[in-house]
Amino acid sequence: MWSATKRQSAMVFGLLLLAWVLMIVWELIQHEQVKQTERTALLNRGRDITRTVGLVIRSQRRFGAFVSQERMESALNELLNSGELKSVALLNGAGVVVASARASTDEDFTGVLQNGIRWGRQTVTWTNLVDLGSNLTSREHEPANLTIVMPKREPGAGPREDRPPPPPFPAPRRTNEVSSKVSAESTNQPPGQREMDNRQRDRGRPRFGRPFGMDESEYQSLIQKQGMHGFVTVMSSQTYLAACKKDWWYRVGTISLAGLAVIGMGMAWRSLASSSELQMRLIRAGEMNTQLREMNVAAAGLAHETRNPLNIIRGLAQLISNQKDSSTEIRRKSGEIITEVDRVAAQLNEFINYSRPREVRSSSTSVGDVLNDVARALQSDLEDKSIHLQITDEKLVVEADEAMFRQVLFNLLLNAIQALGNGGEIHIITGKSTATGAFIEFRDNGPGVKPEHRDDIFKPYFTTHQNGTGLGLAVVRQIVLAHGWDVQFLPNEPKGAIFRVSQMKPVPRT
Repeated sequence: MWSATKRQSAMVFGLLLLAWVLMIVWELIQHEQVKQTERTALLNRGRDITRTVGLVIRSQRRFGAFVSQERMESALNELLNSGELKSVALLNGAGVVVASARASTDEDFTGVLQNGIRWGRQTVTWTNLVDLGSNLTSREHEPANLTIVMPKREPGAGPREDRPPPPPFPAPRRTNEVSSKVSAESTNQPPGQREMDNRQRDRGRPRFGRPFGMDESEYQSLIQKQGMHGFVTVMSSQTYLAACKKDWWYRVGTISLAGLAVIGMGMAWRSLASSSELQMRLIRAGEMNTQLREMNVAAAGLAHETRNPLNIIRGLAQLISNQKDSSTEIRRKSGEIITEVDRVAAQLNEFINYSRPREVRSSSTSVGDVLNDVARALQSDLEDKSIHLQITDEKLVVEADEAMFRQVLFNLLLNAIQALGNGGEIHIITGKSTATGAFIEFRDNGPGVKPEHRDDIFKPYFTTHQNGTGLGLAVVRQIVLAHGWDVQFLPNEPKGAIFRVSQMKPVPRT
C-alpha cells in the first residue's frame, strides 16, 4: 500500500501531466486558427488580384470584343511583378490556353473550368468563368462582353497591323420615305413607349458583328478556338506556408518549454517530498533520542539499584559453593545461581548500552586493527565450535567512533558465531565501493535467516537464538545510523547470511 507521500506525489505528477496535455491541445487549436486566418488572408489577396486581372483584360479590348495576344501577354507580364502571382492563363471552352503569362503551354487545364479554387502543394489556383451566352451559332444572341484573343502572327506570314480586324460595316441608313413613316408612327405613341421600343430593338442587336471579309463559319470557328471562356490565375502559397511553419515552430517551442517546466516542477516536487520525508525522519529520530535519554536515566537508576543486589547474590552463591563442607547438590545449585545472575547482568548491560544516546566522536580508525582485536576477544568462542575465520583487509581506514565501531564489529562477529554450528566458516571482507564510500561484510555459511524474519532481525528484542537477548543487531543498527552509514542483510548463496555495513567514509592514505 502506498504511503500518503507517494499518493500525493502521484496526484501532483498526474495534474502536471494533465496541464501539459491541455496546453498541447490549446496550442494545436491556436495553430489551426492561425492557419485559417492566413488562408483567409491569402484568399482575399487572391480575389483582389483576380479582380485586377479582370480589369486588365477589359482594358485591353479593342472594338468591343477583340484582344491582341501579344498586347495581352505583355500587360499580364507587367502584372506578374506583384510577387505572389505566378501565372495567368486565358482559356477557351476546351480548356486550351489562348494567352498566358509565365504559364506552361503544355499544362493540362482540362476540366479546370468546373472548379473554383484549387490548392496545390505550393500554389493556389483561381478559375474565373466568362459568360459567352447560350447560343454561339446565332448572331442575334452574341453577348456584348464577348472577348476574342487574336493569335500572334505566324513566322513568315505577310505583314498585318498589330491590331484586331476593323469592325463590320454599319447598316445602311433608312430612306427618307421609311424614316418619315417611322416618324409618323412614332408621333402617335407616348414618349415613354417610344423609348422602351427603341431599347427593345437595340437589345438584341450586337454592337459589332464578324470582321469584314470573314464568313460566318470562319467567325464561329474563331470564337470556338480563340474565344475566352475563362481565365486562370495561379498564386504562390509560400507566404501562407512560411507563416504556418513559423507559427508551428513557435507552438513547438512553447510546448517544449512547457514540458521542461513540467519536468522541473515534478523534480522540484520530488525533491520537496524527499526533503519533507527526511525532516519527518529527523523529527522522529529526535523524539526517539529524547525517549532514549529518558530511558537512559531510568536504566542508570535501575542498574544502580539492581547491580548491587546481584553482586551480593552472586558473592553469597560463590561463598556457599566454595565451602568445603557443602554438599554436591548445594554446590550445583550455587553454580546455577551464579550463571543466572551473570545472564541477568549481561542482559541488563545490553539494555543499558542500547538505551544510551549515541554521540559520535569520529576519528581515523583502522578497520583491520579493530577486527584483529575483536577476533582475539572471541577466539575462545571460535575454537569451541572449530569455526574458521578469514579476514580480507585492504588496509582500510575510515572515519568512525572507535569504541562504537568496535562494538558493531563485535556484535556482528558474535552473531555469526552464534548462528553457525561446529566447523562453520566466517569470511570478513573490507574494501571501497566507490571513491568516497567503503564497506565491510560478514559472510557465513550457516542456516541464514528465513524470509519471514528478514524484516525483523534489526528490531529490538527479536532473536532466533535460544539464549539471545535480541539487542545485538538493534545496537548495531543504532550505531550505524548514528554514523550516517547503512546496514543490510543479504542472503549468501547457496546458503548462509551476509551482513553488510556500507557508505562509510574512507580516509585517504598518507
